[in-house]
Amino acid sequence: MHDSSSSLAADVVIVGGGLGGVAAALAVCRAGRRAILTEETDWIGGQLTSQAVPPDEHPWVEQFGVTRSYRALRDGIRDTYRRSYPLRAEAASQRDLNPGAGRVSKLCSEPRVALAVLEEMLQPYRTAGLLQVLLNHRPVAAAANDDTVTTVTVESSDGRRTELLGLFVLDATETGELLPLAGIDFVAGAEAHSEHQEPHAPEAADPGNQQGITFCFAVSHHDGEDHTIPRPKMYDFWRAYQPDFWPGPLISFLAPDPRDPSSADTRTFDPNPDTDPLAISADQSADAGDKELWGFRRIVARKLFTDGAIDSDICLVNWPLNDYWLKPLIGVSGDPALDERTAAEALHEAKQLSLSVLYWLQTEAPRPDGGAGFPGLRLRGDVTGTTDGLAKAAYVRESRRIRAVTTVVEQDVAADIVGVTGRTRYRDPIGVGSYRIDLHPSTGGDNYIDIASVPFEIPLGALVPRTACNLLPAGKNIGTTHITNGCYRLHPVEWNIGEVAGALAAHCLDTAHTPQQVQADDALFADFAAVLDHDGIERTWPEVQGY
Repeated sequence: MHDSSSSLAADVVIVGGGLGGVAAALAVCRAGRRAILTEETDWIGGQLTSQAVPPDEHPWVEQFGVTRSYRALRDGIRDTYRRSYPLRAEAASQRDLNPGAGRVSKLCSEPRVALAVLEEMLQPYRTAGLLQVLLNHRPVAAAANDDTVTTVTVESSDGRRTELLGLFVLDATETGELLPLAGIDFVAGAEAHSEHQEPHAPEAADPGNQQGITFCFAVSHHDGEDHTIPRPKMYDFWRAYQPDFWPGPLISFLAPDPRDPSSADTRTFDPNPDTDPLAISADQSADAGDKELWGFRRIVARKLFTDGAIDSDICLVNWPLNDYWLKPLIGVSGDPALDERTAAEALHEAKQLSLSVLYWLQTEAPRPDGGAGFPGLRLRGDVTGTTDGLAKAAYVRESRRIRAVTTVVEQDVAADIVGVTGRTRYRDPIGVGSYRIDLHPSTGGDNYIDIASVPFEIPLGALVPRTACNLLPAGKNIGTTHITNGCYRLHPVEWNIGEVAGALAAHCLDTAHTPQQVQADDALFADFAAVLDHDGIERTWPEVQGY
């Protein structure tokens, strides 16, 4: 039986402990307001930790283009390796140390290290009594009155329910779960071309057309050892599965080039290469880095450490092979029970796909020496913090999205529309980001949709719902479209969004203004912008001019 008698109150309730939720909590508490932060798993940090995804960032991240607190997170991760790990002197002295020397990011590292730094960043506010964190809690209900969310009910993993009361409520969940619970108007899946005239939008709206999810996992490799897992129950299905738009079986080293899906490339896989990781330069703008799979998302490079300290690299598997798109995670049937069953089936099948990829790698994958299988691959559940060896949560690329005051559309960011040096300027910028419009294969049957984009601003209007007075999005659920979500969904942008949502909630409580008023009035926005500037949030891209 559920115990619904307990309740907690704070100035701001933040539901979802991913990067956006953590950043929101920091901003609320930094402003002297009390916050409650809930998280469905037992790790805060979302895509960086419980989903185990190294950060996808723009090529200028070491110089500019992120918030001060996000830079502190990155610095903290590097400091942990310098302080606690037996790094080679040449590696320790690198200002831009990349512990995994992965090609996808200038800062590939272990999820637990990022978790430790995030916990450290929150700890002073927990000690001060400004922040309460509820792990293993998921939202199950919400109540609203006249466009104001009054309560959110969360349920713990053992079935106990707690009613949360806040003057502001922030939805930092991975799929915008509060929006339907609170009756907030939202969009899911793909919008019709007629809604925004986006060149790559389909003719008809398709709420069930959502980007695939991925259960990431980590592996190391140990010659002469056999770490083969039991044959997954769905292995025969996944081994034979070949999508219509794929050049061969999904589980193989042959896959489309995401930036040119009409062509196919054969990936290579060679564990623990002898190359010097200090020679790796991660820059996705120059090279996507995905053709050589072992080094693509490597999170520990053994050769950065003293001889014998670590006997294998650790590689994070988030590849074309284990993207799952057969069933949508976000239900669109209108029947909550059916949607919940469909989501559970999707998660189960996605896990089976990832385990099948690992089993194939261990038993059948072609080796450079002409043999088959890498039985020395060891599934590293100790790295992801799980007993099944996979990440704690699926990597979710697409959320429900609010009906916002401002909707960011393809015409705002696509390089072939605005020009490679073009920019869309907003009167209310509250952050920046840059990433290709990178849509993974979807539940609607789409192959990759990959569009060159330009550095972009985040408009405050995309964080402000058209109607809800005290609910704000704090993650991937802002006013983007199915198309533009593809470049607004990555780590530093999610952090930026969450940090601003938290700052906006605190600012509105201090000034007795609504988010809609702050966004619409130039003078009120200028006051809020001054707060963001003070807190180190870069709102526009730098312009370098001669003198």
